[in-house]
Amino acid sequence: MAQYKIAHLRKQGQDMIIVPLDSSFDSKPQTEQEEIIDGIQMYARSAGLASTVVPVWESGGRMKFIAPRPWHPFFQSLSLRAVFANINKTLTCG
Repeated sequence: MAQYKIAHLRKQGQDMIIVPLDSSFDSKPQTEQEEIIDGIQMYARSAGLASTVVPVWESGGRMKFIAPRPWHPFFQSLSLRAVFANINKTLTCG
């Protein structure tokens, strides 16, 4: 059973579930990344969190993310430190 510490936020009129992941996420094939995101999204919905899951991780000293295109400016201005400062829930998957 995996547990993720998440930042469940409402920014720019949108609910977001920001999920910090290990930097190894960066080296996974896109299909595996999508499976992980879909799985977290499913458990988030089951937990009553009707938001979009956005994984974030550190790569090369900067934060990378997978988010809807309109949210890119917000995430480009965000740091991992800010994400961790906003952790407010734990999501259990499995």
